[in-house]
Amino acid sequence: MPAMNFRLARPAVLIDVNPLHDCAGIVRSEAGDIRVGALTRYRTLERDAEFLKSCPLFADALPHIAHPQIRNRGTIGGNLSHADPASELPSIAVAMQARMRLKSSNGERELPASGFFVGLLTTDIRSDEMLVEIVYPLPKPHSGACFMEIARRRGDFALAGVASIVTLDEEQRCTDVRLALCGVDETPVNASGVASTLVGRRCTQEAVGAVAAEISDALTPSGNVHASADYQRHVAGVLAKRVLDMAYRRAGHGA
Repeated sequence: MPAMNFRLARPAVLIDVNPLHDCAGIVRSEAGDIRVGALTRYRTLERDAEFLKSCPLFADALPHIAHPQIRNRGTIGGNLSHADPASELPSIAVAMQARMRLKSSNGERELPASGFFVGLLTTDIRSDEMLVEIVYPLPKPHSGACFMEIARRRGDFALAGVASIVTLDEEQRCTDVRLALCGVDETPVNASGVASTLVGRRCTQEAVGAVAAEISDALTPSGNVHASADYQRHVAGVLAKRVLDMAYRRAGHGA
């Protein structure tokens, strides 16, 4: 619908997928993953305490998505398929290393979130396919997560946003760091490679600051009417430092 409103899409036929009840709901699989049907609405996610505990990035991010009226109707599959780079959920999918299950009359396939988003408002969904399920791996023990964003108004798309997951060992050293950004490129930016320099170390202010500065310098946002490219880079760096620090703190306290 957003693409139609902007005259970016003019479909000859519209199909109501609401009757596909099997494509909605939250299931914890035997493998330990959380499987979320593509037709699951935001309100279902934000009211499910067990889901938010298992996927804490959603607890931080869902309140930033639009407004209650939209969260009552919007679906997670619709959000991810629309692939707006300023949206929160694509960056969370990348940070959590989610897997997208696609289905057509010819069969099924899975894609990692990092390969699902291929361009501005563009995914790797083929013309005969539909996103039917998103599989989120459960966080490892001693993990902490955080999402933050900056928007002009509450509910607006982010000028920049950052999602992070930090996993620690018994000595409070990082064993894994995941970091993804939204709003600063045509797709979610996977900055986990840069953040991996923290592995084997404690997240000191100096170490986290160096990672955030490197991320900020590497970004090439296009800017828009609401924020210049320089401002987006600056905000992204500030947020990266804050979310890494908070995720580290939460991991250390088991929150």
